[in-house]
Amino acid sequence: MPSSTLVAAIDAMSDDSTSVRVVSLVPSATETLLAWGVTPVAVTRFCEQPDLPTVGGTKNPDLPAIVALSPDLVVMCPEENRLEDAERLRSEGITVHAVEIDELADVAVALRLLASAVGVEWSDFQPLPPPVAPTCRAFIPIWRRPWMTLSGQCYGSSMLAHLGVENVYADSVERYPELDFESIAARPVDVVLAPSEPYPFDERHRAELERVAPVVFVDGKDLFWWGVRTPFALRRLTDALAKTGFTTSKAARPRSGERWTQTT
Repeated sequence: MPSSTLVAAIDAMSDDSTSVRVVSLVPSATETLLAWGVTPVAVTRFCEQPDLPTVGGTKNPDLPAIVALSPDLVVMCPEENRLEDAERLRSEGITVHAVEIDELADVAVALRLLASAVGVEWSDFQPLPPPVAPTCRAFIPIWRRPWMTLSGQCYGSSMLAHLGVENVYADSVERYPELDFESIAARPVDVVLAPSEPYPFDERHRAELERVAPVVFVDGKDLFWWGVRTPFALRRLTDALAKTGFTTSKAARPRSGERWTQTT
């Protein structure tokens, strides 16, 4: 059963909630739902919404607490959540809306489906500019000890490719390959794009990373979180590269005005 604190928090926000009771176990989806005016009845602690009740993490959600909330819908995704948790919720009669994002082109379709599932109207993005030809080759570390990066199968790699940035590990068979530093330094890398998450790379790591190539620190949310932020994230990533001399085509700048089955 959920704690009395959790129940009280949900009761307190009842006036702001939509008629659809949604639990979001995906940080990107939580951000998007709130932008649409849909307040989830519970989220994960990684959703970074301190005013909302939480039901554990993305990989270890409190399933009994979720079931006790009697949600109409639980939003999950293969990238963030475990299949066994989705199956357990479904076995309890709870509808799971699975969102799968592997590349930039997946976002608009996924948002249309999510909007329909929660009963809101979404007018779609303004058309994104076409991708540009590669202008630089990048190493994108996502973890340290051990060193890890992302392959071309991932949304973040697709975002960069759209901006003309070639992921030097795009051809990796593993989605998130584990690396030794010597092999990284041997690659033809023009720039290291060091995101602020999941590993919190910052100035403390500059000297180490510069053994590979010049370093640009970027917002990890802009690189890995999809949703309503996507067009603006493209612009911010473009600007981050431009400020440090690694320019991408201006055509990639959006206008400033702007692995399971589906729901069962």
